[in-house]
Amino acid sequence: MADDLGIFIPRYCYHPGLSIAANCRICMVKVEKAPRLMTACSTYVQDGMVIDTRADEIQEARRQVLEFLLLNHPVDCPVCDQAGECWLQDYYMAFGRYRKRYFEPRIRRQKAKPIGPRVILDQERCILCTRCIRFCNEIVRSPQLGLFNRGNRTVVDVFPGQELKNDYSGNVVDVCPVGALLDRDFRFRARVWFLKRTRSICPGCATGCNIYIDWCEDKPYLDHGRRVFRLKPRYNPDVNQFWMCDDGRYDYRWIDDNRLARPLHRTDRGLEPVSWDVALQSIGSHLSEIIENQRQARIAVFLSPRLSTEELFLGWRLFHEELGIPNVHFRMPSRNDKHDDFLIRPDKYPNARAAELLGIGNDAPEPTTLIERATQGAFDLIWFIGWNPVRCFGESTVKAAFEATPVVILQTSNESPSLNYAHWILPASPYAEKNGTFVNAMNRLQRFERAVHTYKESRPDWVIFCEVARTLGQEHLVFPDEASIFKAMARTVPLFNGLDFDQIGFFGVPLPVGELAERPIGQPSRTGS
Repeated sequence: MADDLGIFIPRYCYHPGLSIAANCRICMVKVEKAPRLMTACSTYVQDGMVIDTRADEIQEARRQVLEFLLLNHPVDCPVCDQAGECWLQDYYMAFGRYRKRYFEPRIRRQKAKPIGPRVILDQERCILCTRCIRFCNEIVRSPQLGLFNRGNRTVVDVFPGQELKNDYSGNVVDVCPVGALLDRDFRFRARVWFLKRTRSICPGCATGCNIYIDWCEDKPYLDHGRRVFRLKPRYNPDVNQFWMCDDGRYDYRWIDDNRLARPLHRTDRGLEPVSWDVALQSIGSHLSEIIENQRQARIAVFLSPRLSTEELFLGWRLFHEELGIPNVHFRMPSRNDKHDDFLIRPDKYPNARAAELLGIGNDAPEPTTLIERATQGAFDLIWFIGWNPVRCFGESTVKAAFEATPVVILQTSNESPSLNYAHWILPASPYAEKNGTFVNAMNRLQRFERAVHTYKESRPDWVIFCEVARTLGQEHLVFPDEASIFKAMARTVPLFNGLDFDQIGFFGVPLPVGELAERPIGQPSRTGS
């Protein structure tokens, strides 16, 4: 109630996604006619209740709680990764500032103890709020943490013979209000005050968990020039609440690792860098020649379910509607079947639902069929956008298909074995380098924002589509930004009518999938773009 009214009450053990523990005692407030101070987290609101959150005795009680919590707390702030995000620091500066009265040697506990593959525990910093225990018991339903010993010897630890190893273990770091539980992946890599934060959507599966990207690209000395440092869950009551899975949380290093820096062309001497103008003009010439000879059926285009909704729409219009290519598909095979009944879905792609709603590839053969046909020389040009063909189909199959095809274009962001067989390689930007939307499995349209700048000469996929359209004389498919593409899509696809980026917001909006989805949406018209 206080949070809804904008009234701040400090808390350690309280978390809106967990049960009430009322053990930290720092949220105490004064309730009229009550004989003593009450914990705000466990006090139910009643008609006529009068509550004071700023009285002198409340401030004194908070100082006493802080003094108690800090009796045996080590002064690790200069080396603690929680510095800058630590609620002990924040509350001490807000209303602590007491003079130290305890000079006895503090109790020593275990420090930097790995308790699982993702998490490290510092028992000396723990304030026994039990958030981590309640998360494991109530959310994951995997009781791997508990309280051990009694009195001032009490510690949080894993149960004997166990370790904190579940698909959501990283969330205990998020709920820890101090530096007791730390992320082994992020530990000692950067100070949080160097990092900037951008709202985004996890691309790990069709749930579309709302996340923050914590990044820094103006401090090249941090972690050898890495830009993206971590992903954190962002609250959305309709999608992921406060949580995210470990697979999504730690799948971010590819944004900076092994990136393609510039367009490449295969010659007799191997892959050589070329300019964008040369690459686009050459690819445009290949396309024009095939289309002029009415051989569109000998072109295959593989769009990716990792593309934004705007890129899927623009790619579909360009390749299928304008150029008349019948073989345009998006269904990428997945080799990871992990899923549960919480957040992890078997569909490992963030935007397959948008491709389905746009009608992409409904009449095209399956990708495996197209690749089999390619091995028999059925195509003059194959264009993979956001795919790693070797991973999807196997190296021997891809090698045979590419050797039988005169022109193979690979539009991707990272180096992979597939580069060994493509003729043209176009460096594309991942989701962290562009704006756009995804549609999750619950038909919820959600926005993500650009965090970091495009890497060297790489370009967002929608920019590449616009450049190809310009090269082919399709000027009406050239847009200045992602918002303009979305507006064109909203005018031509009934499901998105009346929407724009501002209306979507950052909690997303449910699409009216029902009558519109039960009948074919139809092909986007050429008008209104």
